[in-house]
Amino acid sequence: MSFSLLLIIIILTVIVSLNGFKDRELTEKLLYSPYRTKHYKEFYRILSQTVIHADLTHLIFNMFSLYFLGSLLENNLIAEYGMVQGEIHFLLIYLFGGIFATLIPYARNQDNPNYRSLGASGAVSAVIFATIIWNPTLQLGLLFIPIPIPAYIFGPLYLAFEYFADKKGGTGIAHDAHIGGAIFGILYVLIINIDKGKEFFTLIFS
Repeated sequence: MSFSLLLIIIILTVIVSLNGFKDRELTEKLLYSPYRTKHYKEFYRILSQTVIHADLTHLIFNMFSLYFLGSLLENNLIAEYGMVQGEIHFLLIYLFGGIFATLIPYARNQDNPNYRSLGASGAVSAVIFATIIWNPTLQLGLLFIPIPIPAYIFGPLYLAFEYFADKKGGTGIAHDAHIGGAIFGILYVLIINIDKGKEFFTLIFS
């Protein structure tokens, strides 16, 4: 496999996260704090949180999800737009997906000094949902849906799960960040290739 942008992102994230497991000061410096972002102007945290994780399980789950679905999306984009433009699209989905994922947590917790979050989940969610829109018949099965089902069915079910888990609360997981990232991934694909959106919604409503 070529040394793609996806692999660079994964390697960087693994290196920083593993260092963070040994150096809690590094983790504290990089995690997302809406309060510190607003009151101390530490805007770098909006993106730095994507390269730091809570533990090895958190890191492995995010990187495996990113690798398997991100590889497909990256290849799709390169096939459609060429190497350079395809990689740029992939990078924008990942980076801005991570940024977009912080918007709801920021709105809710900008004056809450106790709220903190970390991990690439929001950015990974953007990649997952961009992949789903691009490949609506792809067979997927993750965690609570162990039986593979078409992506166009999996996507809405996953979003519904995240929504109700967010409403219920108490999970210690930033479900609102997952939702924010997913929304960005969907919107980005609709902007650059509306035909993919039409195919997705045709499958849902047919």
